[in-house]
Amino acid sequence: MSPAPCSVVIVDDAAEVRGLVRTHLRLSGRFVVLAEGRNGVEAVDLCREHQPDFVLLDISMPEMDGLEALPRIRRIAPRTRVVMYTGFDEAGLGDRARELGATALVEKSTVISGLAGYLEALRADPPPPPPPPPPVAAPSEPPAAEPDEGTDSGVLEEHLERFREVFDEAAIGMATMTLTGRVVRANKALADVVACPVDELIGKPYAELAPEPDRAAIGEALHRAQDGIGAVVQVEHGVLSAPVRKRVLSTAAPVRDARGRPLYLFLQSQDVTAQRLAEEELRQSEQRFALLVEAVEDYAIFMLDPDGRVASWNRGAQRIKGYESKEIIGQHFRVFYPQQLRDVRHPENELELARTRGVYEEEGWRIRKDGSSFWASVVITAVFDQDGNHVGFAKVTRDIDERRQMLLDAENSARALATANNDLQAANARLAREAADQAQFLAVTAHELRSPIGVLAGSAQLLLDHVDDLTAEERAELAQSITGSADRLQRLLRDLLTAARLEARAVHIDMDELDVGDLLTRAVSGARAGNANAEIRVEVPAGLRVSGERDRLAQALDNLITNALRHGAAPVTVRGVELDDRVEISVSDSGSGVPRQVQDRLFERFASGTPSTGTGLGLFIVRELVRAHGGDARYEVDPQGRPTFVLALPKVKATAVRGTAVSGTAVSGTAVSGTAVSGTAVSGTADAAPPDMP
Repeated sequence: MSPAPCSVVIVDDAAEVRGLVRTHLRLSGRFVVLAEGRNGVEAVDLCREHQPDFVLLDISMPEMDGLEALPRIRRIAPRTRVVMYTGFDEAGLGDRARELGATALVEKSTVISGLAGYLEALRADPPPPPPPPPPVAAPSEPPAAEPDEGTDSGVLEEHLERFREVFDEAAIGMATMTLTGRVVRANKALADVVACPVDELIGKPYAELAPEPDRAAIGEALHRAQDGIGAVVQVEHGVLSAPVRKRVLSTAAPVRDARGRPLYLFLQSQDVTAQRLAEEELRQSEQRFALLVEAVEDYAIFMLDPDGRVASWNRGAQRIKGYESKEIIGQHFRVFYPQQLRDVRHPENELELARTRGVYEEEGWRIRKDGSSFWASVVITAVFDQDGNHVGFAKVTRDIDERRQMLLDAENSARALATANNDLQAANARLAREAADQAQFLAVTAHELRSPIGVLAGSAQLLLDHVDDLTAEERAELAQSITGSADRLQRLLRDLLTAARLEARAVHIDMDELDVGDLLTRAVSGARAGNANAEIRVEVPAGLRVSGERDRLAQALDNLITNALRHGAAPVTVRGVELDDRVEISVSDSGSGVPRQVQDRLFERFASGTPSTGTGLGLFIVRELVRAHGGDARYEVDPQGRPTFVLALPKVKATAVRGTAVSGTAVSGTAVSGTAVSGTAVSGTADAAPPDMP
């Protein structure tokens, strides 16, 4: 008699992965899937309710990750074998999972058709002991398929290997973490920063590396990073295990899939101890400078309040002007000027100029306490506090002699140093932003390749081995998964190739006269072919023509329409209008639009304007293609408050009106070439095929 099927609970935040695993287990005839969950909280509840033989548990999930849920499952379901199922491949991660009570760890890159056999082998082992479990050796993991040279898997492995090399050898500390902040991969630079070996970092909550007072701030920063809109979050904290006091600046950013779902957190950490020490030294230097000013006797250096009354007085001021501090503090500095300058309110004008300009300089006559006059060089500087509030003026007065040139040289050097420091800070900020953009691009591209390739391989193998055993619903589900994954790969490849050509200035444009109505109708028809229920409106007058290459402009329109359908809200309106010297094509939707803080970088390479973090190439490609046609692209909000992307192209003056304008007509089923369409396209698929992409 064959043994009874094993009961299984599957927990993964990706529905397509759960469906693929569920089908394979059912077809094996040896497993029964009792329930499915999306996060660690649901995993604990389902295991408490069903007490299954196996729970297949993902590691990185929202709300509660797999490593946090694992010991809880072991406590409430001690006889359940927990198999961790993950896309991370860090060697220390498996050891950490087994320390917490996992029976085994399986990588998602493993050929999924062998999963049932692998679980069956685990079934033959003795059931797990009650918690807390002692460290046990992991069962032999199923071998990953060897990628053939030149196949998609080979390309993926080469791409991932290069990413690992960049990650591991980076001079800056880097880590990937679960959505709840548990480290699953770290490089040596991070281990040096936080004074903890790499193997001890794996599986540890990042906040536990900091002293207790800093942990809440780290947790809050990681939470904001996960829920943020493409923005990085920074937090400064100490290091618990460092032999000396250390300060670390950590930057966290979410990595999301094409649907906008957070996958994991990407962390960068830098040791800023030296910088903080330098700031403390600067503070002490300022104190020493104040003492120095007081001791200087060759220069009158004193402060004025915002109204011009003397607030401080140094020895140099007493020597040059003749007043003791108790005699002059509180008096208006008009007393130092000849009467004719007081009569025209010259002292007050100096303060106003200094306040508006920041600094005021002049040479002129000044009066000492005994009534004698001297020719002085004067510098008045407006002083503001760190909040920008005006708190007074700093005034320096000196005789004109050979020391004048020395002071001028010093002032010029100070200004040059300030300018150089500002330029350096700006360059550092640009480098940091570019490094973060490229790091996120590499991470997202690796994920965008891994998921669809895994689904394609698994679905194809499932159809090949069990096509007659599958239900119609399962075949339809697999076909939909294959189609969606292939489309994701094709779009990613197209964007990467086009971006590379644009970057190398290798894109050649074959200019031709194009009918805008035909161009827009074809683009909308192609978009609707992949989005059958999409509500897209087309508004364009008859006879409107532009100069350009059909396929390139179609690619730009396809990117904008797809972006509106994916990240905006219906209805989407595609409109063409004629202006004095150009034609403007706009794509509007009814969504919330692009956050103001990212609008300035919206068309830059690797930048992302929505919470869905993709490769950041789509809008860069749109702008560069349109610029190659002699036009430009921009983002704006139309008078109705709808987010709008606009393509401005050179106009071709038509000699005769081609086509007939149609107003208030819904187009369904057939693309109209040469016909201006105004109205709402409700449903259907255009007869005209979408343009070929480069």
